Amino acid sequence: MVTFMPSRSGRLADVPSFARTIGGAESNVACALAAAGHRVKWVSRVGADGFGDHLIEAIGAYGVDTSAVGRDPDRPTGIYFRTATDRSTDAHEVAYYRAGSAASAMSPMTLPYTELTGARVLHLSGITAALSADCLALMLELTERREGRPLVSFDVNHRPGLWRDASGPEVLLELARGADLVFVGEDEAADAWGLHGGAAIRAALPEPGVVVVKHGARGATAYTGPASEAAEGTAPEAAQDSAGSAPGAVFAPAPGVDVVAPVGAGDAFAAGFLSGTLRELPLRDRLRHGHLMAAAALTVPGDLGTPPSTAHADRLAELDDAAWGRLRLGPGWTSAVDEEVRTS
Repeated sequence: MVTFMPSRSGRLADVPSFARTIGGAESNVACALAAAGHRVKWVSRVGADGFGDHLIEAIGAYGVDTSAVGRDPDRPTGIYFRTATDRSTDAHEVAYYRAGSAASAMSPMTLPYTELTGARVLHLSGITAALSADCLALMLELTERREGRPLVSFDVNHRPGLWRDASGPEVLLELARGADLVFVGEDEAADAWGLHGGAAIRAALPEPGVVVVKHGARGATAYTGPASEAAEGTAPEAAQDSAGSAPGAVFAPAPGVDVVAPVGAGDAFAAGFLSGTLRELPLRDRLRHGHLMAAAALTVPGDLGTPPSTAHADRLAELDDAAWGRLRLGPGWTSAVDEEVRTS
């Protein structure tokens, strides 16, 4: 979608002007991965209008292949307006205008499965499933377990306001169980499924090979062992060392971040973890790359930050636990040399 960002803080009713930018969970991940040097294709639909032109041009400028983006002559490109506050607070407001949009008309008919041939990873978001019955049908097809499919990555992205009925949590759980890699916030798992703690989340999602539970500013835990092992007690407190003291769990604390705008971090974290997955890095380093990519987003006003160079990110990810724990990242850190990044 096209995102309109407020010129200042306050209620939507009080903001006098907005700046146009791009947004959307999947496209955010695609842009971040492309900026990190990966080959990425974004598959979606936009209107045959000026906003659609803007999205394709802006996302393509990151190096993303947009050749599979359809243009709908009958439906507009979705847009939304938001306030500058943290999404998790009651003061945060979002006004979506995407009912009847081109993206909401995506279906198995508009996106043949053959479009995904040759991909190593297919990244999906729970937001798409909420847009329409056709979008949900597409998501169910893409998460169907079949021979030769790419690794299916799924970010739960529970947005209660997008669902027209109470089926959202059940649908998201079904889609997550069809994925190979799942990203879910500890808070959204509690809200959507009544699950508290990483062990309970992993037990409810035994099918994916990896379940990444995000604990906000504390860090994240990647669960790879059987759900029975997670049930033994693998809350983040039980896996405080980077190797993960509990069976099948690896916990990586997040570095300190001087936050400019608390948006886009979840998509950026997914991109960083996926980058590490594509590079076959150890789980701890995948989590750390997720944190670093999230910090790049958190230290800029918009949803998308400029990631550090691969070499820079690798050097930070390889810090010992003590140095990693002292890391403090602020605006401009992605272009700083190692000596300029604060570790105290």
